[in-house]
Amino acid sequence: MDMNEIKEIFFQECEEQLAELESGLLKLNDGDRDPETVNAVFRAVHSIKGGAGAFGLDDLVSFAHVFETTLDCVRSNKLEPNQDVLKVMLKSADVLADLVTASRDGGSVDESRSRGLVKELEALAKGEMPSGGAAEAPKAAPVAAAAPAATDDSGFQPIPFSFDDDFGGDDAAKSVFEVTFKPRRDLFAKGNEAALLLRDLSRLGEMAINCDTEALPALDKIDPEETYFSWTISVTTDKTEQDVRAVFEFAEWDCDLEVSEVAAEAAEELPMVPVPFDLSALDDEPAAAPAPTPVAEVPVDTKMAAAAARVEKKEAAAAPAAAAAANNAAAAANAAGQTIRVDLDRVDRLINLVGELVINQAMLSQSVVENDTNGTSSINMGLEELQQLTREIQDSVMAIRAQPVKPVFQRMSRIVREVADMVGKSIRLVTEGENTEVDKTVIDKIAEPLTHMIRNAVDHGIESPEKREAAGKDPEGTIKLSAKHRSGRILIELIDDGGGINRERVKQKAIDNDLISPDANLSDEEIDNLIFAPGFSTADKISDISGRGVGMDVVKRSIQALGGRISISSRPGLGSTFTMSLPLTLAVLDGMVVTVAGQTLVVPLTAIVETLQPEASSIHSFGANQRLISIRNSFCPLVDVGRILNFRSTQANPVEGVALLVESEGGGQRALMVDAIQGQRQVVIKSLEANYTHVPGIAAATILGDGRVALILDVDAVVAASRGQSMKQDGALKADMSLAAAG
Repeated sequence: MDMNEIKEIFFQECEEQLAELESGLLKLNDGDRDPETVNAVFRAVHSIKGGAGAFGLDDLVSFAHVFETTLDCVRSNKLEPNQDVLKVMLKSADVLADLVTASRDGGSVDESRSRGLVKELEALAKGEMPSGGAAEAPKAAPVAAAAPAATDDSGFQPIPFSFDDDFGGDDAAKSVFEVTFKPRRDLFAKGNEAALLLRDLSRLGEMAINCDTEALPALDKIDPEETYFSWTISVTTDKTEQDVRAVFEFAEWDCDLEVSEVAAEAAEELPMVPVPFDLSALDDEPAAAPAPTPVAEVPVDTKMAAAAARVEKKEAAAAPAAAAAANNAAAAANAAGQTIRVDLDRVDRLINLVGELVINQAMLSQSVVENDTNGTSSINMGLEELQQLTREIQDSVMAIRAQPVKPVFQRMSRIVREVADMVGKSIRLVTEGENTEVDKTVIDKIAEPLTHMIRNAVDHGIESPEKREAAGKDPEGTIKLSAKHRSGRILIELIDDGGGINRERVKQKAIDNDLISPDANLSDEEIDNLIFAPGFSTADKISDISGRGVGMDVVKRSIQALGGRISISSRPGLGSTFTMSLPLTLAVLDGMVVTVAGQTLVVPLTAIVETLQPEASSIHSFGANQRLISIRNSFCPLVDVGRILNFRSTQANPVEGVALLVESEGGGQRALMVDAIQGQRQVVIKSLEANYTHVPGIAAATILGDGRVALILDVDAVVAASRGQSMKQDGALKADMSLAAAG
């Protein structure tokens, strides 16, 4: 694995850490004060900083370090995470995400914004509030140009830090830390080296080391994979204890570590030996040659014995904690070992191969059935078992691509904050069903329509705080985003408690834009659906957020492209609900195989409400070419699928066929008329556009068990086409819309 691949893995992990960071901050914002939530937020920033340092991403490291310092104050209960503090941290999380993106894809981040947040974070870490009359945080020291660093007497070349969190500067009093470090055998097995850790520790300041070799056995009894040395280290530095511990952040689970601050007088009594070799030689770039340092021999006197006893006492006291840490680390390793990273192309190829397996199994089964009339042979029994195994394999493979919608929902919270700040509103996003799983392809494609809907809800749906107070509402608006499974599909709802849709204004705008005639008599549902018309907008002026007439029509097309439907319900003064119904996967489909004018079609099973055998008494003519079917004392438009798809030029006799009652995109119902039903099957979806071209009314294609290609019907497109034909009848516009709403 080369460095580029390792770097790509790092950025993938950054995405996970950023999601964990935002999730934790939102929990804190909602009042969660669980210490584990705070620790999770801190670990996310800490991990990003550690990985970024390994790749030399200085801007990312600098900002993450300041952010981490402030979070550490929250973790140690020095800073109360109130709303003002969390507002700064949520903005900092956005900047951190932008820095990760810039580091991965190139580009830059707004420096004025990041510098301003650095000052605010520093002020918070000092116990000051960035606003409200608090003293302004000191300006960050500029990053000095690279210059040869002075080499101290022990042969180390400290690396100059330019972070803005050195509260106190060069004149700050230095502290002395005593570090006890004993590796376990797992430390070396995972690629860590004690010498490199000591090198990094030396960069914090002056350091002296005592190596305990008492545990070293005779040469013939040495286990090359075991660890026998331990070190007691004295570090004089102007850094904090957290900075000292950060050196061992990737090895803390594989060693016994204790860090304590000691008085300078006590540190002088410790029998330490200055380091007799230059650890800076382990750097990627050679350091300046240090001046020879005489090494004084230290006899093992009473002071050394006392120090050794002190080390043994500390190791004995730390043993239970170390054992518990080891158990936690082992549990974490086992949990992490259950997850692997696989390239998405490999998963897609596996899914395609399983799809081909399903097709071949269906073809084989049909061939055997056609040539074996008794149906009780051992071959048939074997084929039934093969069919069950194939279905289980297919379900298991599809589960690999299934992912929770949580990442998309978390992304929406950032959009709500940004847009709400732009329009001066206070809005809270509430999410439910974040762990609802759906195919990754669907997750990737719903992000854009959800973004449009969220922005629309914030800009148009939620009123200003003043209007909400005047209406007796909470000044803070609420947007609820939920996901759940229903009837083999995923249902995503976006609910706001705003003012609802102003239907009079919507209708007038539609008339002004020539979308409907002035005398059109539309139902509330049909008026609401006018906002999906291309070019429609009720905004009085164009802004950075909306007003250009694009957005909701894009939402509708995107949802339809996924084989989904979107509907609206609104209550004036109380808010609106947008409901999206989407397939769980774009790879397989449960469908009803039907025959229309000699052609074989597949109708998605999730769109079918029921099947009917029409009777002559239930069929009623309407207008010149339209027909209605009476179903339980209500009328439903009858759609001849063969005529709509141009399979035949004349209308078929409904009594001789079968009617499929389906849900249309507007929430109403239509009865699709087909010639016959062949059966219900699970089919593998094949893209028609990728292999041929787009065909109106057809969503995709599949291969049946007999080897024939069958077209998968786009129910919404067929219903929309039938509406378009009926709307062309001048005198039937009003009546047809009324019947559509009633149906």
